[in-house]
Amino acid sequence: MVKLKNYNVVLKHFVLLLTFAAVLSCAEKKYTLHKIEGKEIGITNKNGEVAEIENFIKPYRAKIDADLSTVLANAPETIDKSGEWQTPMGNFLADITFDKSNIIFQLKENKSVDICLLNHGGIRTIIPKGDVTARNAYEIMPFENSAVVLELKGAQILEIVNYIITDKKPHPLTGLTFTIDSNNQPQSILVKGEPLDAAKTYYVATSDYLSYGNDNMLFFKKSTKKYDLEYKLRNIIIDYFKENKTIVAHKDIRITKE
Repeated sequence: MVKLKNYNVVLKHFVLLLTFAAVLSCAEKKYTLHKIEGKEIGITNKNGEVAEIENFIKPYRAKIDADLSTVLANAPETIDKSGEWQTPMGNFLADITFDKSNIIFQLKENKSVDICLLNHGGIRTIIPKGDVTARNAYEIMPFENSAVVLELKGAQILEIVNYIITDKKPHPLTGLTFTIDSNNQPQSILVKGEPLDAAKTYYVATSDYLSYGNDNMLFFKKSTKKYDLEYKLRNIIIDYFKENKTIVAHKDIRITKE
């Protein structure tokens, strides 16, 4: 009996050992990244493969290049980005985005856009004097940003005004005008020619990028509702070029400084 008891003890220990080993083997293994390596793989002309690829994409490239090079309109003078509080290019983009967005917004929601605000940094180039093509639109707006309309209270419109004064950049703006007094405070704030009403709801057209509060436009994150117009800003520019053979930027004053 003694020998049998000892055998049972050994057997139990052996089973426990196997169980412990199995648990360890099934436990989640943790890996640590120690090194990343990379190398450049060049495209060579081995066996004529590059030439074959080039011949395959050539007709597509030619079609795209032809579409981008087609003259859509003409600019009698250069529309540039220079200006302290507003620029010809900023006025142009804000105006056409306002107009195009307003048409869709009225059709979809039976409501009207009050203001359009974009960001100065989003304008990548100017419209040079002369023929205007779709390629110009891609150069101006190379991003895939779309137009949206945000529902904001009057308090947020006041935040927009203060943001522009503090940021000191000529952000594209239309529908909203104001004066900056000698103390750097806003005066005579008008929305579509009417005094700003803090309790009123306003509809502001902008880009989906800015609607998330990017470029420190945090007031957009306070919107009570967002309407996605599913309309690329670049396509707004292209459509405007197609519909208006002469491209002109409005030069009316939107922000004045005492």
